[in-house]
Amino acid sequence: MWKIPLCISLLAAPIWAQEQLSLAEAVRLALAHNQSIAVASASASAAEARVGEARSGRLPRLNYAESFARSDNPVFVFSSLLTQHQFTTNDFQLGPLNRPDALNNFQSRLTVDEMVYDGGRTRQALRSAELAHAMSGEEGRLARMQVLAGVARAYYGGLLAEASLAAAQEAVRSADADLERAETVRAAGMSTDVDVLSIRVHRAEVEEQRIRRAADLDVARAALNDALGLPLDTTHSLTTKLEALPLPDLPLQEYETGAVAERPEAREVKLAASLAQTQIGAAHGALLPQVGVRAAFEADRQRFVDRGGANWLAAVSLEWNLFNGFGDRARIQAATAGLRRAEAEQERAGSGIRLEVRRAYADLHAAGQRIAVAQAAVAEGEESLRITQNRYAAGLANVTDLLRTETAVLESRMRRLAAVHDQRVAAVGLELAAGKLTEASEVLGGK
Repeated sequence: MWKIPLCISLLAAPIWAQEQLSLAEAVRLALAHNQSIAVASASASAAEARVGEARSGRLPRLNYAESFARSDNPVFVFSSLLTQHQFTTNDFQLGPLNRPDALNNFQSRLTVDEMVYDGGRTRQALRSAELAHAMSGEEGRLARMQVLAGVARAYYGGLLAEASLAAAQEAVRSADADLERAETVRAAGMSTDVDVLSIRVHRAEVEEQRIRRAADLDVARAALNDALGLPLDTTHSLTTKLEALPLPDLPLQEYETGAVAERPEAREVKLAASLAQTQIGAAHGALLPQVGVRAAFEADRQRFVDRGGANWLAAVSLEWNLFNGFGDRARIQAATAGLRRAEAEQERAGSGIRLEVRRAYADLHAAGQRIAVAQAAVAEGEESLRITQNRYAAGLANVTDLLRTETAVLESRMRRLAAVHDQRVAAVGLELAAGKLTEASEVLGGK
């Protein structure tokens, strides 16, 4: 007898091993494991590094160089002896001047360069890098919001699949009860084999639906794990209930206004326009001169540590590109066209965002109305089924009425579940369209 409880325990172990997973917990898992978040984070880090790279243009350049050369070239020997402070009167003789012996030169050089004025190019480059960093931040925020919305859709898809499977299983149980009822009625001589066969066909149809719903549930669970960034076979017990939400009381206009200001796409195109304006400034800066200073210290030696001399240099340079084949003008024209394009995209984005908000707002309210209709249909259908089953048992209704009522109840239950699912997804979609979706949003179970 001890084997029976042991078998029951082993069978129940997979169920107990399933982790309880609410929607809020699913959101936290996705933010920690979803690779889209990792990609966005890496892009933001790269953009931040480019800001540091651009900022370095304001700092001096310090370089150290070490070189070795050996040659009997007369010019090389003559100049090296001078820089090494080893030149003597004997080196003026024609023989050593024309055919000198090979000479070593170890050279150490330390240079410092500083750009005093570059026509604003460094400033524009830094501004461009900062804008690009801000744009990558908006791209990361958009990726984060899309991950949250994807998790919510996958989670509610799993809940819908579970509820649909439960409804199909209930329909199978109801068909089994109808089959037993029909066999009882036939045994009493109040019906024929046709009724029993019809119910068996109906029972096969609902069993087919149950099989499909079970397959849909497996796929929905895998889709949820994919959205969470977990192995597809990870098992969870979903604890958030598939229930209707109260509709928001904010007017559509407020959602639209907030979306145009808060959506990552809206902010990104605005930043893109600023970046295009900065690029125009950088193109104009190429027309201005550059002024730089240089300081250098040099040591030249015949041997690495001795027989040498040192010298220093201080210089100021000015470089002005007076003509480069109209390339600068072409860059200014290209940057100006880029600004016009960015401004047009900004206007187009605003219209598209408003349209998305209106669509999400309409979907949410339509789903709420569908829930009310479907709930009434389910209540009426269940009552009609109860009456029809009693009438059939009493021989006052035929099998066609019974099967038609059974099918209507199943369909109404499915429609109610779909309406609740659509409302929850639409609520998330409205937050996403308005640019307000975060892990703390109430539609995701946040506080």
